[in-house]
Amino acid sequence: MDAGPALHGLMTAIDEKRWDDLAPYLHPDFVCRLVHTGESFDRDRWIRFNREYPGFEHLTVEDFVAEPTVAACRSHVTGRGEDGIEHFECASFAQLRDGLIVQLTEVWTDVDQQAPPGTRPDPQ
Repeated sequence: MDAGPALHGLMTAIDEKRWDDLAPYLHPDFVCRLVHTGESFDRDRWIRFNREYPGFEHLTVEDFVAEPTVAACRSHVTGRGEDGIEHFECASFAQLRDGLIVQLTEVWTDVDQQAPPGTRPDPQ
């Protein structure tokens, strides 16, 4: 399998909460690194992390690029938190080995964050 179908299939399975369908996309040596927290997960722990994540509702792939052995996407993710629906953006970068995703790097951020004061030019 090429990286594009592998990453897209993985994201679709997550959106549809088909947790048992994640493993066939992942290499036995799979590692996912979450840049924002510094955590790393092996295949089984990453599947469990997704399955048990509280409040997850929906994942929509909004941008997607792929080559045969690497793929990247930007997804909009919604979940239910204490204050109602929460919105996140996630950039995912996948690398394949033997037709399976062996490395996944994810960068998550809240939606509607404000830029720190003094980091943007004054509007004219």
